[in-house]
Amino acid sequence: MYIVWTDRAAEKLSDKIQGKEGHLQLKYDTDGCGCVVSGVTALWLVDELEEDNQKVETNGVPLYVEKSKMIFLDDIMTIDFVVEANCFQLKSPNQILNPRMSYFNKL
Repeated sequence: MYIVWTDRAAEKLSDKIQGKEGHLQLKYDTDGCGCVVSGVTALWLVDELEEDNQKVETNGVPLYVEKSKMIFLDDIMTIDFVVEANCFQLKSPNQILNPRMSYFNKL
């Protein structure tokens, strides 16, 4: 898996994290979704990683993904920031996985 951060997304993330120490996780959240295949991706800043998390290759900001949830994601993805919607966006060459991806500070 390889994730590309656009310049806009990296800059916005830097503003949000500013001075905080933790690990950035691409979380595939299934709470309240009814079943595991109906998950929603989000960016979480956490102080500790769960045992199942695996570091993925990126062009910049280090990012972790739950190994068991990688099956629901594409091999190559891009994280962008949409200024008009004030949110992150997760997409791949084949699809938009989350057009309005949230960021949560879980520290």
